[in-house]
Amino acid sequence: MTSVAKGAVASAVLLLVYVTIVSLVSGWSFMLDQFSRYWYFVVPLAVGFGIQVGLYSQLKAAMKEKQAISGRIVVVSGTTSTAAMVSCCAHYLVNFLPILGVVGIVTVIGQYQIQLFWLGLIFNLAGLCYMLYQLRKFNKTQ
Repeated sequence: MTSVAKGAVASAVLLLVYVTIVSLVSGWSFMLDQFSRYWYFVVPLAVGFGIQVGLYSQLKAAMKEKQAISGRIVVVSGTTSTAAMVSCCAHYLVNFLPILGVVGIVTVIGQYQIQLFWLGLIFNLAGLCYMLYQLRKFNKTQ
């Protein structure tokens, strides 16, 4: 599988995770409403994550015999992207998990939904910059 294909699959999987979690927690119509309301956050998060995965797989293949780059930046960014996308409906988990409501985690997530989206985008951008830096560094040594 090419790096581009891996990136496309990663983007699709991240969007599928978003659709699945929001639909299971709050229903299909709510998911459609949330996606239409926040698509301009959700789509760039998924695409940015996919690009990172594609760049990572390209670098990993190119550097197979050299020092390995860390996949941690992809994991951190991907986790943040997923959390930001899912945060749009997390406050509805109180219906299913009352203990979370008592702790107040869901309320906090619901109140800072937009900020979590921005945080996810910042982590995504940082991950992309890091991957591009590594690719440029690798190409200079060739």
